[in-house]
Amino acid sequence: MQNLLISILIPFKNTENFIAECVTSIIKQNYTNWELLIVDDGSTDSSYTIVKKLADKDLRINLLKNPGKGIIDALKFAFKTSKGKLITRMDSDDVMSSNKLNVLANSLLKHGKQHVALGLVNYFSKDGIKDGYKNYEIWLNNLTKTGSNYSEIYKECVIPSPCWMVYREDLEACGAFNFNTYPEDYDLAFRFYKHNFKCISCNEVIHNWRDYSSRASRTDEHYAENHFIPLKLNYFLDLDFDKNKTLILWGAGKKGKQIAKYLINKKINFEWICDNPNKIGHNIYGKILKPTTFLNKNKNTQSIITVANKTEQSQILDHLKSLDKKNIEDYVFFC
Repeated sequence: MQNLLISILIPFKNTENFIAECVTSIIKQNYTNWELLIVDDGSTDSSYTIVKKLADKDLRINLLKNPGKGIIDALKFAFKTSKGKLITRMDSDDVMSSNKLNVLANSLLKHGKQHVALGLVNYFSKDGIKDGYKNYEIWLNNLTKTGSNYSEIYKECVIPSPCWMVYREDLEACGAFNFNTYPEDYDLAFRFYKHNFKCISCNEVIHNWRDYSSRASRTDEHYAENHFIPLKLNYFLDLDFDKNKTLILWGAGKKGKQIAKYLINKKINFEWICDNPNKIGHNIYGKILKPTTFLNKNKNTQSIITVANKTEQSQILDHLKSLDKKNIEDYVFFC
């Protein structure tokens, strides 16, 4: 195997309880030709001191201070400073399995450029993993096992931010970290999708994803749900929206209403359907809600589905398949 230099990019802030374990897991990688660009984003705890002690013992570790503010600025600076032919990310509170870099690099070198190397992830926590995170892990890993990640890209981020690797040229081609859009990991996944980078399937768990109450994805306002909907809609309208079809919005709950407002503000015409008899026929935002049977009478449609209940989603999917509707081309699930 070619021994290409891998650049590992890590922003960190106040992760003193976990950062030594994270960096040590990198030092113990069986793939040794790597450099770590680890950027302090204004820590007020002992994180910086901990990393400095490790960096003083290993010249592959390049400890930096963020010249800007926030994860995106830190990633921009790390990438600008990096020299590797292969680029990957890592979170400062997570742990790599010892073969992670080897698995990702081997996969990428085998398939070549315009591919994204991925691996399976494992959530862990001293307090146990809640159902929501466990379900996300299972869903994400099932996609990665077949390399079908993009098939459900409008549901949730289909590429785990700390478990991918790409060629440097490919990351540059899709804009790297130059976009000030949060959540930045989901935005990057959409740009991989937009540039048609193929996801490489993987069956190995190579990343241990730590969950705890103060993790950024739980507490940072940039990862709140209200940031996800505009991101999804912007990319849907740019990449997959078919103007020759009647756009259908399916569901009139909180998320459905948020999407309806967005479409109305964008002056995009749509029909609104739901299966709640208490809402059918009602006027919401100037749109009359119609029954789901509207879909049966109108063949040339494309649906945005906002129904979150898994049983109802399964029923909706069966119904769409009975009408010979195709994923993304004719419908997308937004949750």
